Amino acid sequence: MKRLLILEDGTVFEGKAFGADVNVVGEVVFTTSMTGYQETITDQSFNGQIITFTYPMVGNYGINRDDYESISPTCKGVVVKEQARLASNWRAQMTLDEFLKRKGIPGIAGIDTRALTRKLRSVGTMKAAFVDADDDLTHEFDQLKATVLPKNQVAQVSTTKPYPSPGIGRNVVVVDFGLKHSILRELSKRHCNLTVLPYNTDAETILELSPDGVMLTNGPGDPKDVPEAIEMIQGIQGKVPIFGICLGHQLFALANGADTYKMKFGHRGLNHPVREVATGRIDFTSQNHGYAVAEATVDPEKLLVTHVEVNDGSVEGVRHRQYPAFTVQYHPDAAPGPHDGLHLFDEFMELMDAWKEQD
Repeated sequence: MKRLLILEDGTVFEGKAFGADVNVVGEVVFTTSMTGYQETITDQSFNGQIITFTYPMVGNYGINRDDYESISPTCKGVVVKEQARLASNWRAQMTLDEFLKRKGIPGIAGIDTRALTRKLRSVGTMKAAFVDADDDLTHEFDQLKATVLPKNQVAQVSTTKPYPSPGIGRNVVVVDFGLKHSILRELSKRHCNLTVLPYNTDAETILELSPDGVMLTNGPGDPKDVPEAIEMIQGIQGKVPIFGICLGHQLFALANGADTYKMKFGHRGLNHPVREVATGRIDFTSQNHGYAVAEATVDPEKLLVTHVEVNDGSVEGVRHRQYPAFTVQYHPDAAPGPHDGLHLFDEFMELMDAWKEQD
């Protein structure tokens, strides 16, 4: 069955439908990952987005029980050059097509993903829609242009109620802005006793739990759409160690007077080189974000820029000059992706231990 991908600038791509039989509207983006499509599709940072995979074949090792980053993905659609009809892997439980059907996510295969990616790199991300081949395109384009994409993305993906992930070590509060399971996994490996809280939890509630540290997770959308989180960070910093990832990094920067901006096409993939300013160390990193911290707005009296992206020089990490708090723009939990950044979780453990010794 034919399916069309239409872009708000008037571009039409014709391909073959797979996955769920539904029409959707979202922001079309691209990821340069060569592997890890299951982790990518289930990453809640892709909420509301149509994901274009630049790697030509997707689906060849199927879907398994171990690689979910969330149980109920909220991306809008999947775009691939070639969809593997058969899955060959000893862990595979179902094909990508079966998985997308179960989750209500449509896909399109057989289009020129290189041409689409070049357009997004040139023009920037934009609204797009999946439509049926026999639909009235004039009407569909009018509908697409009139669509206003939602701003409450974090509210859509954050837990609504607190829940524990019990451990026997340090007490860590995880503020869920759209967390990846791999963040919980890395904290659990280090024997942390975790309490996961909704995105709109206030500072007083967090401090009442007497945590040894607070993790600010990744999540979708514009950080300025989550003002309650900015207020919460201002209320806890200096009172408890903080480690922020991705959206958590952006929110922490906003809470300390910096500004953020929407990138032209963002960073999405597993091959982004990041330089640690102090040592020159290069880590290859997993990234998924469309917003970044504006370096010119970082107050040097409050924050130290610790990491920069090698390709475009954007801010990839900051550390507070007075308080025990640091953040990175990339995903050190590395699922999928290089494991170069895993040491940051160990640094978080050391930061919490050093803070406790001061008490």
